[in-house]
This record gives sequence, structure tokens and C-alpha cells, in this order.
Amino acid sequence: MSQFLSPLATSTQAVVDAEPSLAADPDRLLPADPGTRSIARDLLARVEDLPIISPHGHVDAAMLELDTPFPDPATLLVSPDHYVTRLIHASGVPLERLRMGGTTAVEPRETWREFAKAWPLFDGTASGYWMRDSFENVFGLSAEPSAENADALFDELDAKLKSPAYRPRQLFKDFNIEVLATTDDPLDNLAPHAAIAKDPTFTGRVLPTFRPDAYIKFAAAGWAERVQKLIETAGDGVSGYAGYIRAMENRRQYFVEHGAVSADHGSRTAATLRLTDSQAQELFEKARRGEATAADADVFEAHMMYQMARMSVADGLVMTIHPGVFRNHHTESFKNFGADTGHDIPFAVSYTEALRPMLEDFGTAPGFHFIPFTIDETVFSREIAPLAGFYPSVFIGAPWWFLDAPDAMLRFRSAVTETAGFSRSSGFIDDTRAFCSIPARHNTSRRIEASFLARLVAERRVSEKRAHEIIVDIVDAAPRRAFKL
Repeated sequence: MSQFLSPLATSTQAVVDAEPSLAADPDRLLPADPGTRSIARDLLARVEDLPIISPHGHVDAAMLELDTPFPDPATLLVSPDHYVTRLIHASGVPLERLRMGGTTAVEPRETWREFAKAWPLFDGTASGYWMRDSFENVFGLSAEPSAENADALFDELDAKLKSPAYRPRQLFKDFNIEVLATTDDPLDNLAPHAAIAKDPTFTGRVLPTFRPDAYIKFAAAGWAERVQKLIETAGDGVSGYAGYIRAMENRRQYFVEHGAVSADHGSRTAATLRLTDSQAQELFEKARRGEATAADADVFEAHMMYQMARMSVADGLVMTIHPGVFRNHHTESFKNFGADTGHDIPFAVSYTEALRPMLEDFGTAPGFHFIPFTIDETVFSREIAPLAGFYPSVFIGAPWWFLDAPDAMLRFRSAVTETAGFSRSSGFIDDTRAFCSIPARHNTSRRIEASFLARLVAERRVSEKRAHEIIVDIVDAAPRRAFKL
């Protein structure tokens, strides 16, 4: 995975920095202690070039089906990546300057200039690390962005993006991606996935993921209209709440037939609750009339998480939840630029009590796989690891979103291992829309796992032989096991 530069990435017209590139250092992220670092190097060598398994992310399947060229550096690397845009915005740059939400009043070159000027803001951040890695190892840039070289770098990158070596399919191959899961609307026809699956020239698997949030959350814009279309399309002629449940089951089956292995839920909390059919019907109709309260919405969503688990037991889809995020925190930005534009903010979530109704009924059901994710670090050792250490169905979701950063990854591994060992985790999840950051993110995870295991070897807590077996399991076998790949 570390050697995927295309021939066009071997030279650069940009100004070369005097200081050696940080992203070219083979010991980046490895322990500072020389003895432990040596152990980590050997462990990393075992897994650095293994294929990438990416069972949860947000890359558009149509991009790979059509092999659509990337339009320009700003549209590829800046505007779609809210990890990047949020910090630039925090420095005072208006979101329209970053072409958020599809705005086109500003030219891509202008957006790139804003990014290049803001580049020092990313020192020490995970985003800065990933982008520096991508610039070095995907695009072959030997200069880091700055206000002075912004136009030169834009032109260089733009020329590369116009070449066959930087088309999505070629990069997919160069990145050594074996499995890439997308995130899809329940009524999506999944035509790009079907076309890719039938294409003998395409290597690897691109799998859809069932994501029904907009059909479950009462507050989602257009919820009633969307639900009505769902029932009409897949409810088998059954109306009301019963037709809604039937339609969910049928669409899940459609996804299974198109290669899906999981259903993902961005629930507000981790709550699960079993209502009677009459109770659920009452809330459902109340929402359709526009009379449901916020408390009603939470109760119905908790009930639907229970129902999603029931459906997963029946159809085999792995159930993942991503709770604990206050979506669209800034109303004006949401109104002007839409969702996923950098102002989703974490809040604390409890799992033990919240998941009990679901786990009481399905936690030991044969074949049920459930992966809770969190961006509240306090629950890794207190709740999630103990749950995964008892229930056969529960796998520990990898550090996600604000936590998929080097130090947070180390804290995660320390927090969960003493309770649940290494076998109960999901494997790394890149959760990205930024296609060119995928190899950097997975390589980061592999370096962190090597560093953690090297410390255990140095402290004589794990044998070196066993550490080599564990790291292969973490990187390769764990995601296959958790996601039934």
C-alpha cells in the first residue's frame, strides 16, 4: 500500500521545501524509543501492503462505475471534506468561499488558494497528517501548500487529475482496495453497484450499505413524503405502519441481493425500545399528521433500532450504529449549505442501559452482528468493551470521526484491549468521502496498531511471535469477521 505512485507523480514543478518531507519518513507515527520502534517496524512490515478492507464509507459508487475524472483539486480535496473545511471556516473564511453545498459563485482556484493559505492551521491534526501523506504518496508533491505556491500546486495537481493515471478506477487499483462499501438510500436502485459487479475489468468489490435514517427520523426534511414513497414502492400493497415495516424488510432484501453486508444507522442516541404494534402505529400516524414532538421522535427511533436489529437477525445484515452527534448544529449554515458541511458536534451517549432491550432479545442470537461506534471516548472502557466482552453479537466499532486520529487511536486500543482483547473489534473504518485519503487513513491505523503492539512486546506482555499474528488479525481478519466479508 505504501508504493502506489503513478508515473506522473515522480516529479513536481512546485518549489521544493528545504526540510525533508514528513510524509516520506518510513518511521512516521512509530514509537520514539529506538528499541520499541524497531519492533514496530517489523510489525508494520507484516501488514503495510495488505489489501484495504473499507466496510464503511461515503464514496459515490457512480464515480467508480463511470470512471469519472476528478474535476479539479479543490473539488476533489477541499470542498467535500468537512474535516478540512470546518477548520478553515473556524479561522474566519465564509463557507461559500469553500464551495460548500454545491455553491459555484467562487472559482475552484479561489477555494484552493483559501486552503493553501490556511495550511498551517492543520499542523498536529489528523486531517493535516492524511493530506500531507496523500500529497506525498499519491500525488508526488514535494512542496507543502502555501499562499505563495497555491497556483503552482493547483496547476500541477490539475494536470495530473486530467491524466488516466488519476482516474478513479486506476487509483482504486493502485490503492490496493479489495472491498469498498458505500452508504445508500433505501430506495436507491443500486444500478452503479450492479454494473460494477458485472464488469469483468473491475477488480475488487463495491458494496452498498442500507442507511434508512431519513425514513426513521421524524424531523428529517420531507419525511412524510419519503415514507409514503417507500410504502408505495415496496410495501406490497399494505398501508400504514405495517406497510412501512414491510417496505423496510423488502428494501433490505433488495440490498442483500445487490451485495450489501451491513445496515448503518446514524441514530441520535443508542436507545432501543420495543413498542407494541399499536403504540408504534399511533406514533407513526402522529408524525404523518405533523403532530409528533421531539420526545415522540426519540421513542420511535429507539423502537426502530430494535426493529432494525430484529430484521438483521432475519436477513443477516450487520447492524452498525453511529450515535452521539448533534447534526447541523448551526441552523443558518444548514439552511444555506445543507448537511455534512462541518457543523456536526459530538455529545455524550450512554450505551449499557440504552442497548439492553435490544441485546436482551437479540444479543445472543446466532449470526447477529452488532457494531456500536462512538465519539465519546469515556464509554470505550466503561461500556462498549464490557458489552463486547460478553455478547457474541457485539463488536467494538473503531475510533470514528473526531477520534480517528493517531493519539485517539492509541487511547482506544489501550481502553478496550484489557477488557475485550483484540478479537472483538471491527477493524479500521475510514468513514470518508475523500477518496484519495483512503490509503493514508488505513496506513495510519496500521502504524498505530504496530506501535501499540510493539510496546506490549517491549514490556513483555505479548510475545513478538504472537504480536505478528495479532496485527494481521486486526488489519485483515477483523473487518472480514465483523462485517461477514
